[in-house]
Amino acid sequence: MKKSFAVMAASLFIAMAAGTLLGDNVALAAGNRIINVSLKPTNQTGLTNFVYETVDPASTNFHKYLSSIDFQTQFGQPDNFITSFENYLNKFHLTTSVYAGNLAIKVSGSQANLVKAFNAKYVNKGFRGYTAYKLPAQLSNQVVAVIGLYGQSDSSKTKSSKSPKKSSNSQEFLGDVPLEEGIKTPNTTLGTKTFSQKYGPLKFADHYDLTPLYDKNLNGSGQRIGIISGSDFDENDLPTYWHQVCIDDSLSNVSKTFTIDSQSTLKKAGSGLTGARLEITLDAEQTTSVAPGAKVDIYIGDSTDGNTSQPSSFYTSFMQAVANDRDKQITSSFFPGIEISDEWSAGSSESLKQYNNAFNIMLEQAAAEGITVFTASGDHGPYEEPSNMENHAFPTSPYLVSVGGTTLPYQEIINDKVITVPKERAWGDTYSLSAKQIKDSYFNGSGGGFSSINPLPPYQEGVSGVGTYRGVSLLKYVGINMILNNNPQILTGSKPGRNIPDVSGDADMRTGYATYLTQKSGGKWEIGGGTSYVAPQMAAANAVMNSGQADLIGFWNPQIYKFAVQSDSPFTVLDDADNNTNLFYTGQPGKLYNQATGLGTIDFAKLAQDFSSEK
Repeated sequence: MKKSFAVMAASLFIAMAAGTLLGDNVALAAGNRIINVSLKPTNQTGLTNFVYETVDPASTNFHKYLSSIDFQTQFGQPDNFITSFENYLNKFHLTTSVYAGNLAIKVSGSQANLVKAFNAKYVNKGFRGYTAYKLPAQLSNQVVAVIGLYGQSDSSKTKSSKSPKKSSNSQEFLGDVPLEEGIKTPNTTLGTKTFSQKYGPLKFADHYDLTPLYDKNLNGSGQRIGIISGSDFDENDLPTYWHQVCIDDSLSNVSKTFTIDSQSTLKKAGSGLTGARLEITLDAEQTTSVAPGAKVDIYIGDSTDGNTSQPSSFYTSFMQAVANDRDKQITSSFFPGIEISDEWSAGSSESLKQYNNAFNIMLEQAAAEGITVFTASGDHGPYEEPSNMENHAFPTSPYLVSVGGTTLPYQEIINDKVITVPKERAWGDTYSLSAKQIKDSYFNGSGGGFSSINPLPPYQEGVSGVGTYRGVSLLKYVGINMILNNNPQILTGSKPGRNIPDVSGDADMRTGYATYLTQKSGGKWEIGGGTSYVAPQMAAANAVMNSGQADLIGFWNPQIYKFAVQSDSPFTVLDDADNNTNLFYTGQPGKLYNQATGLGTIDFAKLAQDFSSEK
């Protein structure tokens, strides 16, 4: 099955990564490798309490955000411990770099020296093998996870007899990205404002009431937005996009930080169109146009020779953005399969649970610094990979805003059918597809459901709809595919764990946004969708709001769940039981929350006022 970039954007990273993660059946790079060591805070309980206190108006720590230096003093490992760790690693000719905050160390060196320093040994458990390691006790006692370490330099000695299954979602996209049947292109002959209202940032701003903030001359000025990326991109695409959507901007507002390979190394390797390149292009276009006054910092964790694992590459870029402490809103739309156990990096030193713990600690540092973090929730409903079990590609951390998708109202003849969506609904498309798309399991919808590794956070407790669900079994798992269920059942119940998403916005390609990107044949306009459009839009909207606030907004979630239960809520709840599903979960009539759209869509003018009113 081939899928369009338009609806695969948020999940494309996982789709391309499947079967290519560094592990026991993939040879390790011959050159220097990069790993990361995540460390414990000196006071975990104190850090968690402080994070919540920064957004609690009743606390003396309300809006008392920390610089990375202050964070290091209060919660990071002491300098003498960091020095002893570095001295130990230096004995093995390894190079170290400490992230500001003293909660992580970036380590690079040869595979042989890494194996010696960490006493790394590969433990063969079929394709789920892992790397065991041992450090001196005084060091290991403070380690949360060693990320990206592999216990053998020649993986052919331990090839698994069993490889991870490849589903129909596991595609490699080479050259031009394959397009969906009948995919649309925008009308570029329209005037720039009209084009923006129909396909661009004004469509988002007008529909979700961000325009009143523009009318107050708020555009993100003075703010910086960080984007976590797996690829470089063609800067020339941005001015073309800006011109078309009536944005007067400059490339001087966009900067790049290369966290793995240098820009020159990546250029030598070529610049073909890949899923990751596509993703960062649309992320950059959305953030820079919704918040045209903000500066954008792009953290690029790309490697030409596989000198680190994808989980390590992602952690490296994200940790660098948090440590820099200059981007007060961070967004990312591709992640290394946080809750897809079958896709996890086989043979690596970090378990999925350890990686999740390291990621949560990193995000606590971000929240303590006043940074708001956004992530796409996924593009295939509760099943990012076809399965009879719910699974999620993107983090479900309680410290980030999980952004889901909706479909705007439309009526159109598609595949010889009249498709009518009378009002905004959860994105979950089983109704506009061709026979071939249905046969190929071409089902798209907003990620949402329950985390299997993060417990219910305190801010979700007591909110109606959280922990309970209503679902319709529209799909069933057969072989390695999801197929239409001819006899769907209505299911209700309750589940534990963090509920996702938190909020939602338009993500359906049928009602989506224009994207311009360079392909082999030159630049090309297309209309795209996916929750990876909404996450950068939300981050940009946060920058717009921050540019008009006396203090940084900071950690959204405890605040927005409190606003949601107020009489004048800034959220429009999409609670319909019918025609309102993300491929399984539906609205819960009369309840404030559901796993298809979270708290619902946002009125940003109201939300900005609510943030401003907190004292």
